[in-house]
Amino acid sequence: MLEFQPNYHNIIDSARNKKPSRYPLYEHIISEKVMEKILDYNFSNLYHGNESEKREYFYNYCKFFQKTGYDTVSFECPINEVMPNSGALFGDSEGAIRTREDYENYPWEDIPHNFFKKYSNDFKLLKEQMPEGMNAIGGPGNGVFECVQDLVGFEKLCYIWGENPKLFSDIFTKTGKIIYKIWKEFLLKFADIYAVCRFGDDLGFQSSTLLTPNSIKKNILPQYKKIVELVHSYNKPFLLHSCGNIFNIMDDLICYVKIDAKHSNEDNIAHFEVWLNKYGDKIGNFGGVDTDVLCREDEQSIKKYVDNIFHLAKNYQGIAFGSGNSIPDYVPVSGYIAMVEKFRELRGSK
Repeated sequence: MLEFQPNYHNIIDSARNKKPSRYPLYEHIISEKVMEKILDYNFSNLYHGNESEKREYFYNYCKFFQKTGYDTVSFECPINEVMPNSGALFGDSEGAIRTREDYENYPWEDIPHNFFKKYSNDFKLLKEQMPEGMNAIGGPGNGVFECVQDLVGFEKLCYIWGENPKLFSDIFTKTGKIIYKIWKEFLLKFADIYAVCRFGDDLGFQSSTLLTPNSIKKNILPQYKKIVELVHSYNKPFLLHSCGNIFNIMDDLICYVKIDAKHSNEDNIAHFEVWLNKYGDKIGNFGGVDTDVLCREDEQSIKKYVDNIFHLAKNYQGIAFGSGNSIPDYVPVSGYIAMVEKFRELRGSK
């Protein structure tokens, strides 16, 4: 069998809501444990080794995406991991900012320095090991809301919202400025590696947005807009990954922020068909297969589900197929492979 020949222009076209020459596959995140099982080679620990070992890590990381039929390598470096005294997003700490004094004394300007000190070599090695015809999709990970939550904690953030609205607003504005600064340097140094830029920022849960729509529109979307405009200035499309029920802010994301594409869908909120019907003529739509289906269904059921998704979506232009969320450790490899193989079969050019 001929080695798969990637072409990253397919995912650029999909992100810009144009019909690609071949529908691309897309995943936000794929567990390295899943990758290792498919490659039959343990490589994840090499990331923490010396320069030679880290180079081998990126070789295998990129090799996985090419072997499984992707046109791009999904790769991002999380901002929240370099923010001093953070960790409240996942409950690892109480958060660094509780008061106005905490906000004023926080070492904001250390964050961009920490980011590039930690990750610049990763981006360089990614470029070095990228197979011909591929580019990356991603960039600096974490959006404004996730970074704020990691500094404050969601519960405390809600208290600040009620007790000190000015501090609430200032935290979002300052966080947005720091993330913008990171993106500005990132694009200056590494834009040539990336076909599509993205960050993940989960704004909703099953029934609604986590903050009120008006609060998101006032405090978060203006920060998004500046970053998206910066990405567009490099002639790159921008993909937003956001979980949850965010229909009540989608028009603002499309018309005001001007995202090019959206990823993440869950059948308990709305089937992929709903996203296509609502937004298929406006933006690219990535995903399709509820991750829960990959976990619970057998291979034949998954292939039938994929067949249905493909035939629903093929009348639209900007589509990239994959899971509606990500491929974590607990997704059975057999389920993931069934999904990928079926999509590759249906698109006609594997």
